[in-house]
Amino acid sequence: DKFRLDGKVAVVIGASRGLGQGMARALAEAGANLVPVARTLSSLEKLAEEVRAMGRTCVPMRVDVSNLSEVRSLMDTVVERLGRIDILVNSQGTQVRKPALEMTEEDWDTLMAVNLKSVYFACQAAARHMMRQGKGKIINVASLTSVLGLANITIYGASKGGVASLTKGLAVEWARHRINVNAVLPGYYITELTADLFKNEERAKWVISRIPLGRTGNPEDLASAAVFLASEASDYITGQIIPVDGGWLSA
Repeated sequence: DKFRLDGKVAVVIGASRGLGQGMARALAEAGANLVPVARTLSSLEKLAEEVRAMGRTCVPMRVDVSNLSEVRSLMDTVVERLGRIDILVNSQGTQVRKPALEMTEEDWDTLMAVNLKSVYFACQAAARHMMRQGKGKIINVASLTSVLGLANITIYGASKGGVASLTKGLAVEWARHRINVNAVLPGYYITELTADLFKNEERAKWVISRIPLGRTGNPEDLASAAVFLASEASDYITGQIIPVDGGWLSA
């Protein structure tokens, strides 16, 4: 079954909640042994229990993704403990909502450090091991703001646009090593990053009216795409930014 991940080792950064946790759980359900990563180990305890109950190995790890030495040592530690890295999912992210004229240098640095810089160096660190193995799968998380302009989150959009560009560039450069690099692009999902938007009933109705499938996404929607991109079924797909948006970008 080309959609199964039995025996694979998947590292999921940003696995403590929301879309990242959904992808981590789905990868384990498909057979992968899991290394969920977050800023605190306590936030990963419930997920770890679920994964171990499936009969999978689960090694939660605490990493501050803004600290590059921790990002690099993460991958080395995974290989030391589990022998390999087959799949990397970069689901880490943070958000600052302000008008562009109110954004500060600190806002810029924070958003770029977490949303773009850490993604690049996690890819780099994982790829060193994947090259030695002869193959690997990297899945980044882009955003509607990777391709659309949205007010009050301009720096976030710039960071996510960078993720999309990074995904394409790494895919081309690492294809000869049989490393597939793709990104999923979630549309409107109710998560901690978007919860404030959906508190406004009028805004929520407008958003849903713009989605051809008539609803917001849930973590399982994005997780299914991630499992596909992590599996052998997607071996001839690389450098793609795949919308999982209910048709938003096509409407």
